[in-house]
Amino acid sequence: MRRFILFLLLSFSSLSLSGCGYNAIQTNDEAVNAAWGDVEASYQRRADLIPSLVETVKGYAAHENETLTAVTEARAKVGQVKIGADVMNDPQAFANFQAAQGGLSSALSRLMVVAENYPDLKASQSFQDFQHQLEGTENRINVARVRYNQAVQVFNTSIRTFPNNLTNNFLLHLPRRESFKAEAGAEKAPSVKF
Repeated sequence: MRRFILFLLLSFSSLSLSGCGYNAIQTNDEAVNAAWGDVEASYQRRADLIPSLVETVKGYAAHENETLTAVTEARAKVGQVKIGADVMNDPQAFANFQAAQGGLSSALSRLMVVAENYPDLKASQSFQDFQHQLEGTENRINVARVRYNQAVQVFNTSIRTFPNNLTNNFLLHLPRRESFKAEAGAEKAPSVKF
């Protein structure tokens, strides 16, 4: 008899928790964490490639120290930003993370312009390999950001709609997540001149 009552209590608890959205919110929260992990992995791949790229360029463009130093410093700045799941819950830390990654993107763009000025460098197989890897990494970062934003949208919707909003307000208290936003000036298309 005691087991039967325990079984009924567990069944009732399970049904009531799934009906109030508790499990859906938890599932969506984990999806956001997983998507954030993909974003971090993509950024880490880019940071790992940069020292090799800088060394390759150094061999051909020894007097371009200013640009190479800027890339190295931007990479170091990215390494100083503490990343983790707590970044998603702290808007200021999230903004700092995005700013550091934006600075690194800008430095890499300047490095690619320098590379265009050195015909020997453009012909180097090792430089071409790194350039292709960087291009693939940038594409991965973009895909990871899009997937993260989709996961954030699902999560934020799940904690704001009825009856899940009641469950979140009374039980979970999970904050709304921030999505990636475009950098300032990104709305303008770059001008191309021949």
